[in-house]
Formats: sequence, C-alpha cells, structure tokens
Amino acid sequence: MKYLSYLFFLLILFGCESKINEQTSNGVEIDDLVAIGDEQFKIKYEVSELEQKIIEAGLVDVEVVIPGIFVDLKYSTTDNFFGKDVYGDLTRCYVQPEVAEMLKKAHEKLKEEHPDLTFLVFDGVRPQSIQQILWDELDKPDSVKPLYVADPKVGGLHNFGVAVDLTLAYQENGKELDMGTPFDFFGYPAYPEREAQMLLEGNITKEHIMNREILRMAMKHGGFTGIGSEWWHFNAFSRKEAGEKYEMVK
Repeated sequence: MKYLSYLFFLLILFGCESKINEQTSNGVEIDDLVAIGDEQFKIKYEVSELEQKIIEAGLVDVEVVIPGIFVDLKYSTTDNFFGKDVYGDLTRCYVQPEVAEMLKKAHEKLKEEHPDLTFLVFDGVRPQSIQQILWDELDKPDSVKPLYVADPKVGGLHNFGVAVDLTLAYQENGKELDMGTPFDFFGYPAYPEREAQMLLEGNITKEHIMNREILRMAMKHGGFTGIGSEWWHFNAFSRKEAGEKYEMVK
C-alpha cells in the first residue's frame, strides 16, 4: 500500500511538472524508470532542447550511473565566475559513458576510504554553444581569454564531455567540505601547484590541503588527472585523446 501511495504522489508531481514544461519550454518528452522498493515504473517528463541534444549525442546522467552523489550545476545558477545563468533549464550533469564509469570507480574508492563523504558535481559537459556564450561574455582581450575559458573554436575538454568539476560533501546533508576557496575562484589559493606557498603565506590551511588530497586520491583512482590552477577540475583524457574518441558536443 505504501508503494501505491508513493506512486500516486509521483504521478501527481510529474504530471504537474509536465504541464508547466508544456507552457514554458519547447522541451522533448522522454521516458525514464523510477524504482519504488522492488518495483520499477516508467514515467514521462520533459527535457529542454539543450538537454535533448546532449542525450542524442550519447552522453549519460551522472546521477543515474552513480546513485548517492549530489549535483549543483554552477552554470545553471549565478554562483560562478560570470555571475550569470547560462545553462537555463539544464540542471542534470552529463558526461561521456566511459567518463561516468571512471567517476563511478573514483566514487567507490572515496566511499571505501571515507564512507561519510560523497561527490558534489559542479559541471560536466559544456556544449560548444554555451562555451561561445562564456567566451563572448568574458570581459578580457582575446589574447588573454584562453587563460580563463577555452576558445570555442578549438574546444576544451568540457566541450567533449570528458572533464568534471566537483568537490567533496557530507553524504548525510550535502554540505561541502572546506577547500580553501569557492568554485571558480581564479587566484593562487585555488592552485594545487601553489599549495605549499599558499600554506606558508597563510592563505589556505593544512585542513584545506588534506581535503583536496582526499578528492585527488579518489579521482586519481578513477583514472582522472587534475590541473595546476583549479583544485576542482579533473580530466579523463588529454585534448588529443578526446578529439580522437569523441565529437565536440554542439
């Protein structure tokens, strides 16, 4: 009986959501499966045109592959370097299937070593159309822009769906661990390669470095590599490998 009650609630919830989407977007209706206890039920819901393009490109939702992680797409909010919402209705995080499996392996290692922690994902695939918006909005000379944003003509690893921005959070409540700087902080305190210097200067603490090391340990186990200027950014492949394996997501 409790499963039937819950199912009735879901039907009402998704029914209302569908009506809202029909009125406010040109979305595409897709099927999905929801598990309630030991039963599975097929539901329909709307996705935006941008999300549909991502799905058609073969990318997968990380929360479907890795239950228990949190997602907060920063470019679907104003809490980012640009202070603008550029993803709109896109709130799910997508990556290439192989990358999702790598992230799952990293998450399993994290849970093995730190059962109370999980991942909080800030960004995955970033379609080239969105990259162009970021490029155009950045108030910097074109010669300097690549230091902050990949040139959309060339494409960065986010544009191929093989890069992930994330941090650690407590499984119980989703609260982020303190990493010393917020996401999208452009300055030496966010640079992994400058951590020793920043520690000596008092800009970050040993706790911040320890938390970052836990994240790096898990991601390395999954096959990811970090970069020197952003503690939150990890790549599954090199730019050359990404170009050989995948098409850029438009």
